[in-house]
Amino acid sequence: MTSRSRTALLTCLLALAPTVLSAQAPPEAPAQPLTLDDAVGRAVAASHRIAEATARNDGAAAAVAGRHAATKPQIVGMAGYTRTNHVDEFGILLPNNQLRVIYPDIPDNARARLDVQWPVYTSGRLQAIESAARLDQSAAGRDVTTTEADVRLDVTRAFWNLVVARETERVVGESLARMTEHLRDVRNQLDAGLVPPNDVLTTQAQEARQRMLSIQAHTARDMAEADLARLVGWPAGSHILPVAALEPPTVTASVETLVAEARDARPERKALLDRVAAAQTRQRAALLGHRPTVAVAGGIDYARPNPRIFPRLADWRESWDAGVNVSWPIFDGGRTKAEAAEASAGVRALQARLAEFDSLVALEIGQRMSELASSRAALDAADIAVQAATEARRVVGERFNAGVATATDVVDAQVAILQASLDRTQAIASARLADARLNRALGR
Repeated sequence: MTSRSRTALLTCLLALAPTVLSAQAPPEAPAQPLTLDDAVGRAVAASHRIAEATARNDGAAAAVAGRHAATKPQIVGMAGYTRTNHVDEFGILLPNNQLRVIYPDIPDNARARLDVQWPVYTSGRLQAIESAARLDQSAAGRDVTTTEADVRLDVTRAFWNLVVARETERVVGESLARMTEHLRDVRNQLDAGLVPPNDVLTTQAQEARQRMLSIQAHTARDMAEADLARLVGWPAGSHILPVAALEPPTVTASVETLVAEARDARPERKALLDRVAAAQTRQRAALLGHRPTVAVAGGIDYARPNPRIFPRLADWRESWDAGVNVSWPIFDGGRTKAEAAEASAGVRALQARLAEFDSLVALEIGQRMSELASSRAALDAADIAVQAATEARRVVGERFNAGVATATDVVDAQVAILQASLDRTQAIASARLADARLNRALGR
């Protein structure tokens, strides 16, 4: 096969490829429009991470109820049955020669008791433990808010990734259409003898490359759609049309103001403060282990035989008791001291984590502001690049029609428009993501 024949065959294959691909590809379902606010709301409602954090918060609330119940009277009902061996009865002989049985043989023993325990004074230990549990519950609630903020950031990232992917697919598709039209013009000029054959091959190579970029852009869009659909709880394979204005955000506050706002609003910091307070309260509760406790106890027994009634009788008899118990640990082998040391170490660890968090807030805010400023500067440059590339493409097109520019010049101008358009879209998305990360860092 000659070189001219191979060129003609390659040209025919490239011309037929779009028709064959369109005939084989199944039609796509219409895309469902979705705004960023709607996506965030759906993601928060469908998030498994938020459900997990909410369940942990519910568990912390149940723990508070359990700690509070320890300060209330505890009533316990008990019942039991015991079978004993037979024993010799013991009794005394009365003056009338009758035997008075004092300890009868009763092998079947049954007992029922209603027992009451009430710690009326614990030197504040139970109250401190309950207070620590309430602070833990507050921290768990902050964790739910933190998880919601993380989910909002994730869905924002996925949303703008899809915006970039769809815009990239659109730009590449338009460029491919223009390149295909330009390839047809170059072939017509080749037939008229106005351009050499190498211009046609160069244009074909560039058109094939942009076709490859179009396939890659389509794949990237499918992946971005799948990621966003997973986050918002839509079924796999859903087609999403993100509805958003490609405009950059604006931030006018100073870094110092934003750092102060972040330290006041970040739910992670509030959760750390609650956990520090809870650890300090547990330390105080541990130190109260040396203090006395006072409890009221009592109960009602209904037994057969009742051991409190003498002599023993094989009858159901009732009795009751009430008392006050005072407990004061004089020596516990160092248990209280060890518990207090453990709680103190926990307090120091949480305080160190809080200090580390505060030191990172200023750094994070500065980084997010730098990202936002860099994205805005890149967007300004991209706008200028798009305008310049568009004008250059127009001039080159006119020069090509006049026969004073080559097809390579037209291809280069078209590639410049493609790159400038993609750079602008990427700059806008980067600015939006930087703004979302800044809002996350501020606790908004």
